Amino acid sequence: MNLSDKQKGITLSLIGVLVITPDSLFIRLINLQSWELLFYRGLVPLIFLFIALIFYYKKNFFQAFFINGMAGLFYAVLIALGNTTFVISIQNTNVANTLIMIALTPFATAILSSLFLNEHPSKKMWATIIACFLCVFFIFYDSYQGNRIFGDIFGLLTAILVGGGAVVIRYAKLVNFLPSLLISKLFTLMIPFAFIHSFNDILDINSKELYLIIAMGACLCIALSFMTLAPRYIPAYEVEIFFVLETILGPLWVWLVIAESPSLKTIIGGILIILIIMTYTFSELRKKS
Repeated sequence: MNLSDKQKGITLSLIGVLVITPDSLFIRLINLQSWELLFYRGLVPLIFLFIALIFYYKKNFFQAFFINGMAGLFYAVLIALGNTTFVISIQNTNVANTLIMIALTPFATAILSSLFLNEHPSKKMWATIIACFLCVFFIFYDSYQGNRIFGDIFGLLTAILVGGGAVVIRYAKLVNFLPSLLISKLFTLMIPFAFIHSFNDILDINSKELYLIIAMGACLCIALSFMTLAPRYIPAYEVEIFFVLETILGPLWVWLVIAESPSLKTIIGGILIILIIMTYTFSELRKKS
C-alpha cells in the first residue's frame, strides 16, 4: 500500500499513542518510588532500543549516532529533561493538575513550530487543539488545585520540552532520530542517581514488579519509537494532538484492570475527545497528500 507522508505520519502517531495508553496503569501497579521508577523507564526501553538498532544498523550502528549530530543530542536532552520534569510535577501537585498542563503540549508545539519552523497550523488544526483542551479542562476543573504552583510549573515545562523535542525532529526530518531516542533513555536512567540514596533501592523489586517493568518498558519503546518517526512526515503539532488520547484511554485501562471507576465527566469528555480526534484523523487520512 502506497501511503502519502500525511497518512504515514498520522498512522504512526495514532499507533504510538494507542500503545502507550496502558502506561498509567503500569505506574499504578508497580510499587516503586518516583526516582526508582524513572530509572527503569530509562533502562528497559534503552535495552530494547539497543537490540533493535544493532540489528537494523549492524556495522553502521555507531555511525548512526554521529549522523544525528547536534540536533540529535539536543533532542535527547529535551526528552530526558521532559521525563524528569514529569516526575517532579507528579511529586508536587495532583494528577489532575499535571494532566491539564500536559494537555497544553499541542499548543506549545504549534507555537514552537510557528516560531522556529514557519509551519503554521491550519484553522482546522487550531480548532481541534482548542476543542480537545476544553474537553480536558471540563473533565478536571473540579479537582484542579491552584495552590500547587511548583508542580504546575514543572507540568507546563514538560509540555514545552516534549513539544520542543517534536519540533527538533521536524527540523531535521530527513534524519532517523531513533539513535537519539536511545541516548535520551541513557540520560533518563542517569538522572535519578542524583536523588536515590542507595542502589539497593533500585534493585529491591519482586518478580511481579519485574514483569510489569518489562511490559511498561516495551510499551514505552514501541510508542516512543513511532512518535519519534512521525514528525518526519507531518508537522510536530499534528503529532502531539494524539497525546490527548492518552489522557482519556489511560484511566480507561485503570478502570478495566483495577476497577477504579472514572467519573461521569471523564466519560463524557473522553467520548467527545475521541470523536474530535477521530473526525480530524479520518478527514486527514482521506487526503492524498
